[in-house]
Amino acid sequence: MSKIVKKPRTVKGFATLCAQLAAEKKAENILILNLSKIESAPADYFIICTALSDTQVNAVASNVIQGGKEAGSGAPKSEGWDSANWIIVDFFDVVVHVMHPDAREFYKLEKLWSDAEFFMLTEDSKVKALKDNSVKKDSEIEITE
Repeated sequence: MSKIVKKPRTVKGFATLCAQLAAEKKAENILILNLSKIESAPADYFIICTALSDTQVNAVASNVIQGGKEAGSGAPKSEGWDSANWIIVDFFDVVVHVMHPDAREFYKLEKLWSDAEFFMLTEDSKVKALKDNSVKKDSEIEITE
């Protein structure tokens, strides 16, 4: 990791940190889903991102784990390392999904959790709310300030 990680004060801050850690390893199409208002949700936040190779999936997940530990979150549970097609990093309140494009397209987590509030991580590592929860191509995403 290239910088010192500070402990976020909120779960939303930690979710943002996880998205930024994924971006450090060039993950693409990074979404932050706020699930906190969904009664049956398994976590408060999901981070969903795409990595283009097995090596990148592993690198993104490893960076998220290392940065999360440095931020004081402890050791997360994780799985999917054998196939490296979809690695889940579970910090309890925040769950990071690092997926190959084919896996992301097949499982459509964004559609499954469409009741969530959607945010995207911009190129300058800022979080922007999406007006429309349907996930579109980058050039079609509508954001609010």
